[in-house]
Amino acid sequence: MASAPSKLYSDDVSLVVVLLDTNPFFWSSSSLSFSQFLTHVLAFLNAILTLNQLNQVVVIATGYNSCDYVYDSSSTGNQSVGNGRMPSLCATLLQNLEEFMNKDEQLGKQEPEGRIACSLLSGSLSMALCYIQRVFRSGLLHPQPRILCLQGSPDGPEQYVAIMNAIFSAQRSMVPIDSCYLGAQNSAFLQQASYITGGVHHKPQQLDGLFQYLLTIFGTDLHSRNFLQLPKPVGVDFRASCFCHKNTIDMGYICSVCLSIYCKHLKKCSTCGSVFGQAQTQSDEPSATNRKRKTTDA
Repeated sequence: MASAPSKLYSDDVSLVVVLLDTNPFFWSSSSLSFSQFLTHVLAFLNAILTLNQLNQVVVIATGYNSCDYVYDSSSTGNQSVGNGRMPSLCATLLQNLEEFMNKDEQLGKQEPEGRIACSLLSGSLSMALCYIQRVFRSGLLHPQPRILCLQGSPDGPEQYVAIMNAIFSAQRSMVPIDSCYLGAQNSAFLQQASYITGGVHHKPQQLDGLFQYLLTIFGTDLHSRNFLQLPKPVGVDFRASCFCHKNTIDMGYICSVCLSIYCKHLKKCSTCGSVFGQAQTQSDEPSATNRKRKTTDA
């Protein structure tokens, strides 16, 4: 992945936007508790800021119903927070994170039952890209941006279109998306995001050593990655989700106008309104012996 063009401090200064999964449905069943997870993450964020004094860190909480910024190292207000016993990063992030989780829990009481227990990854990706675009257009020197998704919740098929739009936007902006998946089953969305944007995807086998995975794999800047042997993408799941039932499918029907995907044949595209023809089965196709063969005129 080539670095973002123009206005860079240097090739080893980074802007890391971390998407933090706070879904209570996942953490209640995970072998790693949420408090232990935060301990690893806070140590990793401190390490990023220590590697270079110009490095910047932004943390976006990805909840079940909403997402929001919970920490920004470039904010002047964050530099003065602290009680003398706890670093300002920890104090600010934990306070904002607690307020966010309480608000997200209140929003969850209004949601209907039966919804898939997935996090709002599409929203946090969009917020991360918006922040990076503001940095690009600020007119000042900026570090090399990248996004790190720390996700454990399962993929939400209903977010497929929004997530893919965010992935292609990141690719166009030359912003790599790194992903560290903590759940039992791997994430097809995050695999595709890292593969398409040139980022790194990894699923740690031992969650107790999460900090070591984060620091050795995701702590390196984009320039240094050219000299390291980082995990390569293996067995990326490129299956898509249908627009009608939001299910992951291997084969389906695609609208030739807007490229919407459906798991069964429809008379009309629900996205762009195009009218489809009848699906032609194998039995309806003329056999090779019955086809008229054109001959060239002598």
